[in-house]
Amino acid sequence: MNGQGDVFSGIAKRYDLLNTVLSMGREQAWRRSGVRYLPRGRILDLGAGTGAAMPVMGDRDVVAIDPVPEMLALNTAMKVVAVGEALPFRDATFDGVFSAYVFRNLRSVDETLSEVERVLKPDGKLVVVGLGRPRGRLSAAVHRAGTAAVLPLVGIMAGSRDEYSYLHHSLDKLPPPEELFVGRPLQLETVWRMGLLGFVYGAVLRKLPANG
Repeated sequence: MNGQGDVFSGIAKRYDLLNTVLSMGREQAWRRSGVRYLPRGRILDLGAGTGAAMPVMGDRDVVAIDPVPEMLALNTAMKVVAVGEALPFRDATFDGVFSAYVFRNLRSVDETLSEVERVLKPDGKLVVVGLGRPRGRLSAAVHRAGTAAVLPLVGIMAGSRDEYSYLHHSLDKLPPPEELFVGRPLQLETVWRMGLLGFVYGAVLRKLPANG
């Protein structure tokens, strides 16, 4: 699912705490804003990591998938070590797929979306909460300068400078969601922005039924 497995295996036990600090305690609220769009039933948590989304999943039946065993070892859900580009599930297995803070780390967005479309039931939904740059050239430049200074500093404090330098650069990897998810196997239904200057986004995509 990502070419940076060593990055996350090295910081697995500190990952959630550092995310809480960097988001000023808002990362769960951002996850919750996406989970509200998920149907009930069986949900695939794509790039589930340590299972930070579990407290906001309610009574949904969650299967966690991640390529980093060190992260999944801390997850309480049913778990599978695998990548998003090759999901080890039958067609039409899940009512919904959730993915938080993962898409910028994928090896291939195209392959992952094709796999998600395959394992979703008709009318099933993919909900993505992701990080990127704010809309607008000035806002993006201000945000880029801020993360260039802050993320390596946090990395030094955490003893993981290289890992957090990678996170800074990953924010520029993909186009904005308003472009990224258009013309894909799944239909984009809505996009919303959160966080400082809108650098966090939520997106809901739906699998059209065969006659749709």
